Amino acid sequence: MAGNHRRRGRVRATLEAYLLLAPSLAGLLLFLVAPIVGVVVMSFFEWNLMGAPHFVGLANYREMMGDSEVWRAMRNTVYYVLLNIPAQTVLALLLALAMNRKLRGGKVFRVLFVLPWMAMPVALGIVWSWAFDPQHGVVNQFLALFGVDGPAWLSSTGWAMPVLASVNIWQYTGYTMLFLLAGLQAIPESLYEAADLDGAGPVHRFLRITLPLLRPSMFFVLVTNTIGSFQMFDTVYVMTQGGPGGSTDTMNYHIYQQAFQLFRSGYASALAMLLFAVILLVTAVQLLYFRKRTIYDFS
Repeated sequence: MAGNHRRRGRVRATLEAYLLLAPSLAGLLLFLVAPIVGVVVMSFFEWNLMGAPHFVGLANYREMMGDSEVWRAMRNTVYYVLLNIPAQTVLALLLALAMNRKLRGGKVFRVLFVLPWMAMPVALGIVWSWAFDPQHGVVNQFLALFGVDGPAWLSSTGWAMPVLASVNIWQYTGYTMLFLLAGLQAIPESLYEAADLDGAGPVHRFLRITLPLLRPSMFFVLVTNTIGSFQMFDTVYVMTQGGPGGSTDTMNYHIYQQAFQLFRSGYASALAMLLFAVILLVTAVQLLYFRKRTIYDFS
């Protein structure tokens, strides 16, 4: 009797747990799993958003492999990631190290650095488009004070992508700094005190204590920022529309063009699967690199 009573109690507790989880699970299935399955299925069809989809098998994938514009968009995306991630991470780390010190007005500076992240990307894109205007923008007017003739930033195939990366760096460095600052503040002060007793200098303490114990935070910001950079869309849409000459045509913007300007939903779905595979591969490499080098227990 006691065994049956305990078994009924476990069954009741399990049912209650599933009932509590049901709304979240329903949202997960409806807004995450279903769209992913839909994209996978649609990549085997050709559909112009009107009428019935037409099954084409692997035709979209075969076309994608031979499409030079797709690989140009992928190169542009990788170039953007390489410009954005190292600069953003280094700047955020330097800011976090400065904010970790007990400076006067430190809280005010933290708020100021995070403010750009809270702004709407579309609004920021419009503002920066004005700022980089070759004739009336503040950037070229500032350079003119030093006798430098600034280029037409967003009309130059060489400068357009670095400008987009600099806007993203300006917007998200403060956000990245917050996570690194939290990681710095979780490092026990006793480790630095012990290093001081051993005569370790600032560089040795940074390389032997700070960087190794900061790896969990570093892993998080690198993975999330890399995924976000591969999916960059709004800044391109507002500032360059993929130009000039396709020099800022990233994968996400190319997918948007195929789906909503050329009405090729099936082909756009196949491109989305390619982008997903690249992001998954990069994330797996980051995970393998950090898994054996990360210390989670600070005690």
